[in-house]
Amino acid sequence: MLDLDYRNCLSTAVGDHGLDPASVAAGSEWAKRVADLTASLESTRNTGWERWRGLPFDPVKSQHINDVLAIAERCQGRFDNMVVLGIGGSALGNIALQSALNPSTYNLLPASERRGCPRVFVVDNVDPAYFGSVLDYCRSSDPGLKRTLFNVISKSGETCETASQFMTVRQMMIDAVGRDQHADHFVIITDPEKGTMRRICDENGYTTLPVPEGVGGRFSVLSPVGLFSAAMAGIDIHMLLEGAAAMDARCSKADLADNPAAMLATLLHRLGNERDKDVHVMMPYANSLYLMADWYRQLWAESLGKRHDKAGREVFAGYTPVKALGTTDQHSQVQLYREGPNDKVFCFLEVGTFGAQDLTIPTGLGVEPLAYLEGASFSRLLNAEKRATEFAFVESQRPNLTIRFPQVDAAHIGQFIALWEITTAYVGLMLGIDAYDQPAVETGKVATFGLMGRAGYEEWKQKVDERLGA
Repeated sequence: MLDLDYRNCLSTAVGDHGLDPASVAAGSEWAKRVADLTASLESTRNTGWERWRGLPFDPVKSQHINDVLAIAERCQGRFDNMVVLGIGGSALGNIALQSALNPSTYNLLPASERRGCPRVFVVDNVDPAYFGSVLDYCRSSDPGLKRTLFNVISKSGETCETASQFMTVRQMMIDAVGRDQHADHFVIITDPEKGTMRRICDENGYTTLPVPEGVGGRFSVLSPVGLFSAAMAGIDIHMLLEGAAAMDARCSKADLADNPAAMLATLLHRLGNERDKDVHVMMPYANSLYLMADWYRQLWAESLGKRHDKAGREVFAGYTPVKALGTTDQHSQVQLYREGPNDKVFCFLEVGTFGAQDLTIPTGLGVEPLAYLEGASFSRLLNAEKRATEFAFVESQRPNLTIRFPQVDAAHIGQFIALWEITTAYVGLMLGIDAYDQPAVETGKVATFGLMGRAGYEEWKQKVDERLGA
């Protein structure tokens, strides 16, 4: 299991910038409060917008796995490239899983070393150079688009970024293989019953998987939204969900000391509210985990950044998530982190073993200043750098914690996802806000509709032009 080490968030390590250990001990007021919050979360699990809690469990798990694997099996061997089209929660989880659980050179490997799985490209922006370069690659690789699968993820079908991408590749595929055959190159993940994309899928005969009811985008990675591309790339989705289920069991315990999500939420919330540490930096010491920090940033920012609490009071709640990479950002950000404003909590991600991928530094260079490196493993060097940075932060009284992965595999990534999703739910209760809506995102959406000439949104173009200048 993942291990949470939070000693450096306590006053015994960082003085007045940390929390009194007694305040998070058994019998403390916070321990009692957390027990009540746990009971509240358990009473609402699998209901409303908390249906994401049920994703790792039967019968939902079995149905999703069976549907995903059946379609993946049907597609396997037919495609050299798979392009995932989505944005936000429809993309970040897919990117994070691929980065964590497949080699960084996965798309460069020959098919035999990819276990016959397709290359995977997740296109999460409408930058034409970015999108166009992926499409150019798919068109130019022999035999081009005939060996390309498009996985489009959109619950409604009306998100303009994904809709524009879909409209583009649909026409490209019709031009390449004909209208009668183009549907064979699409797997659409959308609402199972309603919406614009549902209607398009029914009219065109596209293969579909569901965005489950009550599962918001940023909580959807353990649904078909994230599982399909993972399965297509050879990731063990059974282990991913089993890891999440194991962490969920730990995070259902009433005792604060035994519940890592409750403890993580308590530390980050209280350090934010009581010690003014409202910037939360995730710093993996493993490149494979770096893009998990992107997934975390959306989860943390969009769930907790709210102007109003549930009672309608203006509170401007939330904490700012930042990502960094060890050791890279020791040379770009740590100067600020140690000597700049003491307004941050740091979350290190540490990996115990890198297995067969670890390297040993050769001996025999014969240069005395570098002799200490000879014969050492890269994992030892990487984790020594992490420990040294941890020490430096404590010396500067900067609160920090460590989440330790015994190794990076599907089970531990599943644990990590569940840990942060449940932590987010706890902090939402602590802040008294709705962790599942995102009203501030809507203004940008409708303003874009107006600027692009969508009927019924003309007033929004006028508002933009009046405020920003025509």
